[in-house]
Amino acid sequence: MFGQKTPAKTPAKNIDSTDSRKLKDEKHKLAAPDAAKPLAKTPRHRSPAATKSFATKTPGPSRSLPEFSLPASRHMDRPRGSESDPTSLLISRNINLEGKITSCEKLIVEGIVDASLPNAKVIEIAPSGHFTGKANVDEADISGRFDGELIASERLIVRAGGHINGKIRYGRIVIESGGEVVGDMEALEDTNN
Repeated sequence: MFGQKTPAKTPAKNIDSTDSRKLKDEKHKLAAPDAAKPLAKTPRHRSPAATKSFATKTPGPSRSLPEFSLPASRHMDRPRGSESDPTSLLISRNINLEGKITSCEKLIVEGIVDASLPNAKVIEIAPSGHFTGKANVDEADISGRFDGELIASERLIVRAGGHINGKIRYGRIVIESGGEVVGDMEALEDTNN
């Protein structure tokens, strides 16, 4: 096959047993390629720099992975009711949610929500988010769209590009340039005075 000469055919007569073995060996070499031979240390098609990075190392002592155990629940490691780690719910893009959200301290809306949020600390609506319904929160940060009834007892921030439409009650309000509020707006009474 590739560069090897094929032996000339000899007549079958006058062949002794050693000649027939040689003939069979030559036929076997021609018929089966040398696929079982190990590859050379430096292949001809690779540069010497490439072969250095693929050099095989002699096997050293076997290493095993360290054993460790996971806690039964990751929530057990967290302090409960902590201000630094509130119970958050993220509604990401391309998600539509309908219903009533009851056990949530912080709601982050990047998708579409049609729900009531009766008791939460914070609602954040991202530029891609749209909330329709009723929300009663301490703080609201609106960069997207809110339609419905919003009570932000402490602070309401309407970012540039944010849009609120409906009944709005707030403790303090900040409206950035480009933010829009349409509807029935009223400041909550300050109970501290």
